[in-house]
Amino acid sequence: MTTPPASRPQPGAALAVPPGPGLPQGLRIDAGELVERFSRSSGPGGQGVNTTDSGVELEFDPATSGAVAALPERVRERLVERLAPHLVGGRIIVVASEHRAQRQNRVAARKRLVALIREAAAPDPPPRRATRPTMGSRRRRLDSKKRRGQLKAGRRSTGDG
Repeated sequence: MTTPPASRPQPGAALAVPPGPGLPQGLRIDAGELVERFSRSSGPGGQGVNTTDSGVELEFDPATSGAVAALPERVRERLVERLAPHLVGGRIIVVASEHRAQRQNRVAARKRLVALIREAAAPDPPPRRATRPTMGSRRRRLDSKKRRGQLKAGRRSTGDG
């Protein structure tokens, strides 16, 4: 039996958030902290849509999560603050129903949750430093404006009409 690649989330297993900005060691959310619910999907599937529960709702509560509690305080606060608009009753709910198969929808929901957590944990980008336009760029801009003005001036009638 071959093991699946580690980069693909496996349904029913712990959720691994790979290392990245804000999460240098990554994050591992135990399977017990995730709640999966299944429902009839409205997506593709033909007659099978009416008989199989292929839609997936994945719930995660960051406030009670042991994985989130283990993060450094600064990262944890940033994560909780940025996830606040996505919370419904204190929990994140991710829905996936675009695939015909329940397994594919489970994987899609997990990928969305990982992306949401990574985005929320990432630090703010450094502020932009204001710079002045270069002499060359100002000259090119003015030359362009002059050419455009000459083009429009050439379209005018002479008034001899």
